[in-house]
Amino acid sequence: MLTKKGKYGLKAMVHLAEAPPGRPVPVMEISEKQCIPKKFLDAILCELRNSGFVHSKMGKGGGYSLARPATDITVGELVRAIDGPLAPVHCASKTRYRRCDDCFDENTCAVRRIMQQAQQALSDVLDNCSLGEMRDRVRRETAEALFFDI
Repeated sequence: MLTKKGKYGLKAMVHLAEAPPGRPVPVMEISEKQCIPKKFLDAILCELRNSGFVHSKMGKGGGYSLARPATDITVGELVRAIDGPLAPVHCASKTRYRRCDDCFDENTCAVRRIMQQAQQALSDVLDNCSLGEMRDRVRRETAEALFFDI
């Protein structure tokens, strides 16, 4: 399950993707518009900066901006950077595999097999959707909601 930290991180990144490229967005603006507690958002954005997803600028006119174009950042990359592996159990993880203590034979473990399928399905969706696509979906849905038939 996506943690609150992961959800807030994605919301903040979509907000940054909506800003003109290179224009720093103040943390307070993101916090207020996305309903994210500022202290929590500060910590999330710091992690995203350390992972190379955003740049920060201090002082007047400062804030955060995307380090790469929104179309070059996948949702899967972001979720992994914020929340860790996508796999529901360690033995199904591709990047942080760890054998289960209670498993006699993981090659025949029914739980591991179905969790590997779940991990693959989730990876297929998140790794094939860019932050730009996520932003554009919101724009499209908002525009469609404004136009309705009477």
